[in-house]
Amino acid sequence: MALEWNGDIATPLRLYETRVKPEWIDEFNHVNIAHYLTICDQSNWRFWNGINVPEGTMEARAGHEYVIVENHVHYISELSLDESIYVTTQVLGADDKRYILFHRVYKAENDTLSATNEVKCIGFNLNERRIEAWRLPVKERLDAILTAHETLGRPDQAGLGIELKKR
Repeated sequence: MALEWNGDIATPLRLYETRVKPEWIDEFNHVNIAHYLTICDQSNWRFWNGINVPEGTMEARAGHEYVIVENHVHYISELSLDESIYVTTQVLGADDKRYILFHRVYKAENDTLSATNEVKCIGFNLNERRIEAWRLPVKERLDAILTAHETLGRPDQAGLGIELKKR
């Protein structure tokens, strides 16, 4: 699934569907923690390529990219081999150089939430190796998606750090 830029903005976006792959399974017979990031990163890339259309490839963007500077995963329900899953994506915030995405990983069979992943991204010029502002079409699309996604409200897991006390 790709983010088609046609003016219609899904709330939330649904950018990635797959089945749990054998290489993601660990010794405990469930998805290893690292692969929740693998799963969500597919949505990161599909989101980024989509808001850059028609420059939907790295070659076309000529070094104007993004990098992830922070992320947090909240594990809720384990995933097993060959389970069908999908990821929804919500834009929580954006400014001239940054945006925050919030991914939810669901079991497709019964729409059970399995994990969430909050990601802070920043504009980055690969050629100059420095932070940069979003190009105008990207900024305009980020703002449009953010406006549409404000109707979703803030997810309960968003902005939570790591603490010992019970929530």
